Amino acid sequence: MFSVEVRSRIMIAHSLPDPFFGPAQNMHGATFVVDVAFFRKELTKQNVVVDIGAALDVLGNSLKPLAYQNLDALPQFKGKLTTTEFLCKHIFDAIAEAARSGALGEEGKTLSRIRVTLSETDLARASYEGEIGG
Repeated sequence: MFSVEVRSRIMIAHSLPDPFFGPAQNMHGATFVVDVAFFRKELTKQNVVVDIGAALDVLGNSLKPLAYQNLDALPQFKGKLTTTEFLCKHIFDAIAEAARSGALGEEGKTLSRIRVTLSETDLARASYEGEIGG
């Protein structure tokens, strides 16, 4: 399996209002390093997994609605615990939709899998990986 990874960063604010989260129940900020891996069993006719420039554009566009936002105030997250794992899936869904719609070029429509990893620190990270579906 071949892969290409791209990286960006995002700063958000949120709270996790459940006793399970201890002090993180309160409003706090987070800066995530966001890594997205694109997987393909065979290289395209251009011998790539996906165009890296297009992958960086799609990642940036997927993060833009979240950047510098208080996630608690966004309607799509009302009543949701915006954990790192939850955000991985949210970002995955946006990138997978972009791949299906052709934003990664024609080769993006035939990717095998995508993995989104959010690193909170150098000691902790979470991921979501899946097929892009159709």
